[in-house]
Amino acid sequence: MDEELRAELLTRRDEDQRVRQIQWPRGQYREIPDEIREMMRVDQANTAWLTELIARRGWPGRTLVGKDGARAAWLLAQHADPESQRAFLDLLRAAVAAGEASPRDLAYLEDRVRMHDGQAQLYGTQFRRDAQGLRVWTVEDPEHLDERRASVGLPPFAEYEAVMRRAEP
Repeated sequence: MDEELRAELLTRRDEDQRVRQIQWPRGQYREIPDEIREMMRVDQANTAWLTELIARRGWPGRTLVGKDGARAAWLLAQHADPESQRAFLDLLRAAVAAGEASPRDLAYLEDRVRMHDGQAQLYGTQFRRDAQGLRVWTVEDPEHLDERRASVGLPPFAEYEAVMRRAEP
């Protein structure tokens, strides 16, 4: 295992999470608030770094960076711009197939990419905020949603939705 690379991924994960622990500004604003600019800066830097890492070494899976390092790589991919997320998605699929990444993490990135592409999500992991509050993004074949969620280690949707609503500011 590459401990130095793992440590860098964990440091970047911690920074990713630090900039998201903000009080999100509500309503309309003329300029992007400084807190959101900082988050965007961190996301752009992490995306560029992850892209360069993958070009040199491939997707950072469990064997290379440990379970927590692999999860950190997914988090950086999850917060990348939509074009980069699409590129990372195929790599993460291959890593999951090889046992190097979590199917659960893949479900989140799959849903995020589908949402950005205007498609219904498969696992019900993505929500959006609108005038009515927090709402789940459209789900494909909702009758079988909990079966798909269980297949990747996610809890039933009703449990997940309740947690999301409790976390809503």
